[in-house]
Amino acid sequence: MKSTRNWLFIIAIIAIVAILGYNYVYQDHRNIEKEAPSFTVEAPALVSEFSSDPTAAEAKYLNNTIAVSGIITESSTQSITLNDKIFCQLSQPAETTIVQGQTITIKGRVIGYDDLLEELKLDQCNPINN
Repeated sequence: MKSTRNWLFIIAIIAIVAILGYNYVYQDHRNIEKEAPSFTVEAPALVSEFSSDPTAAEAKYLNNTIAVSGIITESSTQSITLNDKIFCQLSQPAETTIVQGQTITIKGRVIGYDDLLEELKLDQCNPINN
């Protein structure tokens, strides 16, 4: 009788741990488009922060949602580059109204800084209506 109760207790603990582990691993993805930006910055200031002290800047911005304003220097249907230094991977294909030389504000999640290319990377980016 006592042995059966012990086995049921062990099975219940294993089931609880399995459910918690599953929920932890398969969390809902963040919806950057609906999140409010943690920081709103101009592209030259952001680039300057990363080039002067990349470690401190990554600690501040990494995995945060930011709104960054800058001049479009390159664009395709899947990405936009601001001020030649901020690469933004778009969450949806770009509209045809996005043209080089235009000033735009983009909201996205900071995923890292490439020291070699001196380029900041953002993903899940969306243009914000100015």
